[in-house]
Amino acid sequence: MKSVAGLWIDHRKAVIVTLSDKGQKTQEFPSNIEKQLGRINGKRSTTSFESQLVQSDDRQQRGLTKRLNGFYNKVLSCVRDAKCVLIVGPGEAKGELIKLMEQNNHHKGSIIMESADKMTTRQITARVRNCYSKRSAAITAAQS
Repeated sequence: MKSVAGLWIDHRKAVIVTLSDKGQKTQEFPSNIEKQLGRINGKRSTTSFESQLVQSDDRQQRGLTKRLNGFYNKVLSCVRDAKCVLIVGPGEAKGELIKLMEQNNHHKGSIIMESADKMTTRQITARVRNCYSKRSAAITAAQS
């Protein structure tokens, strides 16, 4: 059996669970990315040329996108060989990850996406095991 993988992801961290014949492997990657800061941290400037002191918004957004894509590529390198990937998470990160996977052909197998709130590592592992046990049971029933 090839390995199957499940991951919980948001913009702050990713937890990856890989199941194979060799056993289970769990990895956690912090993104080390702070959310995008506002202009001078939300305070109004008292100087007359405030706009010249701060980077433009599109420049800040490009920098944030570049750091996020680096984080996503690190995560994708761990699930590249899995025949099936379950992606779980609370926000936009799971959709951004799938979009990057499709653009760069990082994954050839099937992808399942589900929404979920904060989860512990044990809850993520249980959800991955449950998803693949149900899926393999459905495939076995369909073949019979």
